[in-house]
Amino acid sequence: MARSFTVSESIVVHADARAVYDHVSDPTLMGRWSPENTGATLRPGTAAVAVGTVFDGHNKRGPFRWTTRCTVTEAAPGKCFAFRVTAIGLRRPVLRAAIATWQYRLEPVAEGTKVTETWTDDRRSWPDALAALFDRAATGGKTFDAYHVRNIRTTLARLKAAVEATPAT
Repeated sequence: MARSFTVSESIVVHADARAVYDHVSDPTLMGRWSPENTGATLRPGTAAVAVGTVFDGHNKRGPFRWTTRCTVTEAAPGKCFAFRVTAIGLRRPVLRAAIATWQYRLEPVAEGTKVTETWTDDRRSWPDALAALFDRAATGGKTFDAYHVRNIRTTLARLKAAVEATPAT
């Protein structure tokens, strides 16, 4: 069976798109929602996140911890925020490779904002059999696409709760 390279899930958040964007475009907040990410470190001197901003994402899965290097690829307030994961390592990202792209697309709807989170597997050069073996070892028996569907649903539900609990300014 060929692997899926992209998975997406959506949720409606009862807030305007700019309020949602302010949350998803701050990588240091991601650890509050993600079941795997524990936060991020922006490079010193970063005043605002924009296209080209580089940050290190800190992650945990069971007893395993690792750090990724990420670069913001889209930053359109109220519309879209995306970043590409380009390196990985234990304490600091040292192995450069195309790993994944994460995107948050925001669409105004009558009830507020439809948020669609998308994970794209950028490991296109990996043979399917090798990717499947690695994925199952790293996730406890799942492929990354199946694993990320669950994580995305959790992230979106937690994001929704956090945004809706934040007073409108």
